[in-house]
Amino acid sequence: MWAEALDLLQDAERLQRQFFQVGVRHGAPCWEPPVDLYENEGELRLLVALPGVTPQQLEVVLAPGLLIVRGERALPKHLRRAVIHRLEIPYGRFERRIRLPAGEFEPFDQRLEHGCLALTLRRTA
Repeated sequence: MWAEALDLLQDAERLQRQFFQVGVRHGAPCWEPPVDLYENEGELRLLVALPGVTPQQLEVVLAPGLLIVRGERALPKHLRRAVIHRLEIPYGRFERRIRLPAGEFEPFDQRLEHGCLALTLRRTA
């Protein structure tokens, strides 16, 4: 039983590393969600994959040349005693630092939809 559990955990970790980069931020392990970033007609649009993350679990910081998305995806209470057969979507702290293209941007729109954070930044200069 333990060997099977370890195999499942190793498979989950392998898949997690494949799809979500795992790193260390501020001394604590965390995962980095994947991001799409594109610019169209003076607007910068970002799509950050955050399945199961609520607005209360999320922090977005806009700094010169950098956007930081961080928070935590907590393990649901009902899973703490569950027999887990597969766990591929990461839980725990996450942080993603995204370098922005040259120029200045201001937040225009931010919403969570379909498991993704959709951000729109407008170019100001």
